[in-house]
Amino acid sequence: MDSLNLYWTDAHTNPHSNQVGILKEWLVQAKEMIDFWPVAYYPYYMRPVNNFAVEDIYDQEIVSKDWEQVQAFVRENNKDHDFPIFLGYEWQGAGLDGDHNVFYLDDDMPIHTPLRYETLCEKLEKGRAIAIPHHLAYQVGERGKNWATHNPDYSPFAEIYSSHGCSESDHMNLSMQRHVHMGPRTSGGTVNEGLEQGHKVGIIASGDNHSTPAVYGHGYMGVWAKDLTRESLWEAMLAKRVYGVTGDRIQLQYSANGESMGSTINTDDSTLQHKINIEGSDSIHRVELYRNNLLVNDYTHTGKWERSEPEQIVELKFRLELGWGPDTRVFHDITSRTWEGSLKVDGEILGAEKCWTATGQSLELEGDTCNFKMISHKTTQTGKWMGPSPIENQAVIFNLKVNIDSHIETCINGKKYSVAVRDLLQASKLFGLVEEAVELVSERFDVNSHYRNDPFWHNAYKIKFHQAVPAQSYKVDLTFDVNREKDNDFYSVKIFQTNGCQAWSSPIWIEPLS
Repeated sequence: MDSLNLYWTDAHTNPHSNQVGILKEWLVQAKEMIDFWPVAYYPYYMRPVNNFAVEDIYDQEIVSKDWEQVQAFVRENNKDHDFPIFLGYEWQGAGLDGDHNVFYLDDDMPIHTPLRYETLCEKLEKGRAIAIPHHLAYQVGERGKNWATHNPDYSPFAEIYSSHGCSESDHMNLSMQRHVHMGPRTSGGTVNEGLEQGHKVGIIASGDNHSTPAVYGHGYMGVWAKDLTRESLWEAMLAKRVYGVTGDRIQLQYSANGESMGSTINTDDSTLQHKINIEGSDSIHRVELYRNNLLVNDYTHTGKWERSEPEQIVELKFRLELGWGPDTRVFHDITSRTWEGSLKVDGEILGAEKCWTATGQSLELEGDTCNFKMISHKTTQTGKWMGPSPIENQAVIFNLKVNIDSHIETCINGKKYSVAVRDLLQASKLFGLVEEAVELVSERFDVNSHYRNDPFWHNAYKIKFHQAVPAQSYKVDLTFDVNREKDNDFYSVKIFQTNGCQAWSSPIWIEPLS
């Protein structure tokens, strides 16, 4: 994979009919957050029926008009060859086969809305269209994935994680609770069951976002491609050189006998060498290698690096998070906060990873300084039933190379904050804007004191410098030599960061030569 580059996207942004007109605004956010953008038009709505409501597809006249606008948007903006866009839409049919996002390599393709997945595949051109299943673990026949009708020629990978939660299996650490009306998660359509049945399906994560592209925490898709062109990205997707992360952009390279994730290896070798190279956004806790869905090797990184003395010039990562603030149950009118500031270091800013959940953010890097503007929110952005979660802090993960005895100097909304690098490597640092909260509570309710500080601390905006971690905590290279279990095996890798973020590789399949 040395000759390949890693590109990031959210492969599940759903503009509704009333949002097609703001795709240009979404494009601004997409360019801030990701490297390319598959757009999945959502032709469904809640149709009123006798004081009730059912989800249904719009009339053909509306769908056709919307689709022409989406086609025109994609066609026009693909003139910008530095930011590829793929035309697409969500297909649900009768709900019997599971929901799929259809994407095209070409710009002027039609939208198809048959009731069954098999009919959909018949209408798509092999090799130039894909249909990606998502939220697979709902009940089969009730919008969960139906593996009995799966077609690998059109569905090379599946969405293991999104705003819905995780569809890996029905017995795991991550939940699938957000969309109560569709749940609960159950067995039958999970990713692991599809793999167990012999389907060669790669793994991604992506948002299922209906408010803005690339919402942090709803999942991202990593793609290992030769370059940032639609043709190279498409080739990588068909080859299943893809993987998924829940939030932080964990960089993962995984190969077996020199062949990358997504590959099928024909060999009679009884032992295979698996190489795993990781750069996390926080410290790596654990790395797991699976054979045929069962853990076969693992490595725990926690406890391996903490006692190491850092160098005088240390490479590290830390998260700056802004938000919290007044309780909206009391302060109904205070729903957002703008944070404008700068961060300066004695050294270099090697990079900045945007953990943003809404539009309106900006960030500029220049040498040892970062200037930023972020807006945290206390309510959903859309108010729709599929809107994001109520509290939306904003954050940036900074990658620094600095003198360990220096300070990180930050100015936010006119106030200066200085944090010692050595101290931040030992513990987080939290600043509460308590004086501001005291003034607010006093002005609104004439409450100036209490025997404890709850009225003020609980309504204070806060700035958190998360504990910094050195490079030896988030960079891990591993080699496992593993014996085959049977003639036809599949292997995959799962990564756990200390902060709870996860990554899944696409599998590698092993088959005999004969």
